[in-house]
Amino acid sequence: MEIFRRQPPPHRRRPCALTIGNFDGMHVGHQAVIATLREKARARGLPVCVLTFEPHPREYFASRAIAAGHPDATAPTRISTLRDKVAALAACGVDRVCIARFDASLASLSPQQFVEQILVGGVQTRYLLIGDDFRFGARRAGDYALLQQLARPTGFELERLTTIEREGERVSSSSVRAALAAADFPLATALLGRPYSICGRVLHGKKLGRTLGFPTMNVRIPFARPALHGVFVVRAHGLREAAVQGVASLGTRPAVERDGQLLLETHLFDFDEPAYGRLVRVEFVAKLRDERSFDSLDALRAQIALDARHAREMFAREASLHTPLPPPDSAD
Repeated sequence: MEIFRRQPPPHRRRPCALTIGNFDGMHVGHQAVIATLREKARARGLPVCVLTFEPHPREYFASRAIAAGHPDATAPTRISTLRDKVAALAACGVDRVCIARFDASLASLSPQQFVEQILVGGVQTRYLLIGDDFRFGARRAGDYALLQQLARPTGFELERLTTIEREGERVSSSSVRAALAAADFPLATALLGRPYSICGRVLHGKKLGRTLGFPTMNVRIPFARPALHGVFVVRAHGLREAAVQGVASLGTRPAVERDGQLLLETHLFDFDEPAYGRLVRVEFVAKLRDERSFDSLDALRAQIALDARHAREMFAREASLHTPLPPPDSAD
């Protein structure tokens, strides 16, 4: 898969079938859009292209509002890192991803300029598939009706995909965020089409976990507001052939420092191998508790031991439910 910042350079541009969106979480609704786009692209002999944004436009506008003296402005929490989003798009069969930096320049484009400069001039769209709630251009002034007016004169086909529903409810990034905030991982799995996980490189930390007797594998979270916080039962993929069980904390570590860096810290069970620099995927299984401060390191050590015990017990119960029943006694 080819990856471009904003749009391909002139010598790499070629006609494509395109869809546009933030694709945070790459849930089953997003996957349906990509599957339809692939079908339409094959019929037209075009590569499958996705235009997405970094940061999320609502993150950009929230930061502007805060800078202008509105401290209560907030953006949606993030479900996935850019790495996770790009990997999910590749797994869905996308040929090209254009990651447009959402800044003042892009935000100020009128709908007509967005179509002419980005969709037609930059990406060379010949077929465009969008969701039924798609808005674009400065002040979100552009919609499907305006795209219909602009499509024929600028030379691309346009289609709209209706909302994907699950049990009568719209599947959206917002519904995934709500499931994760409630630690409803079975629902999140159903909406995402896979267990929820975060992927990243293992970093060197302050080694406090090792001092406490619970060494951790640290992964940086590259945004300010993840979709979940707390202490979780997890599985780590990418270290061994089979997943490694463990317990993880996702947050700012109020137990050991103030104004700490947002971090995913994972203590793995029965694992003592070098992991620094390796790419791992941490799958969230269940929530144990919220983050909190402790009066002493001894109290923190005792709580981590309790968290680890509860996580091991949960995995043991899960294993017992999947233990094959013994064969029935043979009877003559």
